[in-house]
Amino acid sequence: MEEMKNRYLSRFDAVVLQNPTVDKILGSLSEKTNVKKEYLAYGIIAFVVVWLAFGWGGELLCNSIGFVYPAYCSIKALESRNKDDDTQWLMYWVVFAVFSVVEFFSDIILGWVPFYWLTKCAFLVWCMSPLDGASTIYNNFVLPWFRKNQAALDEAVSKGRKNISDFADQAINAGTSMAFDAGQGKKAD
Repeated sequence: MEEMKNRYLSRFDAVVLQNPTVDKILGSLSEKTNVKKEYLAYGIIAFVVVWLAFGWGGELLCNSIGFVYPAYCSIKALESRNKDDDTQWLMYWVVFAVFSVVEFFSDIILGWVPFYWLTKCAFLVWCMSPLDGASTIYNNFVLPWFRKNQAALDEAVSKGRKNISDFADQAINAGTSMAFDAGQGKKAD
């Protein structure tokens, strides 16, 4: 039991406390409060967990965690020369999008699930963590489904593009006609 505890604490230290941004923030807070960085990190995590489980605004907090940090990391990945991190974050966003669509259609049911926002947040953190949950879901579920349905999806996207293009052309033509007719009406006055 002690060995497992030490393994998790060392992994926590490596992932959370060795992050330069987190270390800088926790270091600053530690100096002001005279509380060890580790205890501050545990306290912040405990506060977030309790807030997600019982607090008002759990949805906002969960979605912020699932969106803000990955968006920041995605921008950093795009600006780096390494393309592996681009792939990692693209997989995360695909999984996030699929999850969001499924969640939208099951929202009525999920609203009654206890600790839903805590569970969703844990899932999103797992997806973006070094455990690479997004890659697991992408490679085992999303990609096989996509490959199986790619032809139908490509056809639907092609039809959608054509319909949008036709609609835009009609809207532009209608707007041009209305503007022309309005200009003609003023000349007649």
